[in-house]
Order: sequence, then C-alpha cells, then structure tokens
Amino acid sequence: MIRALQKTDIDRVVEIWLGANLQAHSFIPAQYWKSNLSAVKDMLPRAEVYVYESDQMIHGFIGLSGDYIEGLFVSEAMRSHGIGTCLLNFVKAKKPKVRLQVYQKNLRAIRFYQKEEFVIHHEGVDEDTGEKDYEMIWQPK
Repeated sequence: MIRALQKTDIDRVVEIWLGANLQAHSFIPAQYWKSNLSAVKDMLPRAEVYVYESDQMIHGFIGLSGDYIEGLFVSEAMRSHGIGTCLLNFVKAKKPKVRLQVYQKNLRAIRFYQKEEFVIHHEGVDEDTGEKDYEMIWQPK
C-alpha cells in the first residue's frame, strides 16, 4: 500500500534513506550522508512524501517537490521486488511529467530509470558533492 508519510514514519524513512545512500553512493564519503541526516529528518514532515508499506512495515518511499523527485529509496532487503516501480507509477499517475537527478556513477539507478522510460535530459555537476550527474525526465508518450 502506498500512503502519505506520517510523523510516526520518520525514523524508519530516515533509516532507509541513510542505508540506501551509503550503499548506492560509495563514491561519496559516508560522512556526507551522515552529516545531512538531521536536516533530512527535519525536512520530511514539510515535504510531499509517500511511503510503500506492507505488513505494517515501511519498505520504501518517494519524496517530491512539485514535479521533481527529491529521492526514491527502497530498503536493501526489498530491492528488486517492484517497490520502486510501484512508487514511480504512483507519482506518474499524479503528475504530467517528473524529473530527477542521478549521479552518473550510480549505474544501477540509471538503468532502473531508463527501464521506467526516463530519458537523460542533460549532464551536470552536483554542487554539494562535486560529482557528475544527469537530469532525467519522464513524460507520457
């Protein structure tokens, strides 16, 4: 089930956020993610966030700012079970188009988004990390 974030979900969502970032972005020092933990925790209640829950456990979430996907994260144990696709489809049904940034070194994420019909719009550099990234966009055909 996909539903809006509740305050009681925040600790679990932050746990997923940190674990996923540490695993997917080993090319960025772990301290970068850890140092942003409290800021993320503070921003979550004010953001548009949807969680994927089954058996009373949150397994993933997606955060939005307008048509921009701030992040899509799935717990390690539940990756490759269709949760990311479910969350994306939920957002695609609500928005006329969506866009996101993905690090160029995160090949698994790039392949996932391309499979979900996102296309690379342009290349850039993340100012916070200095890492090259892509802006990817999805629009219905």
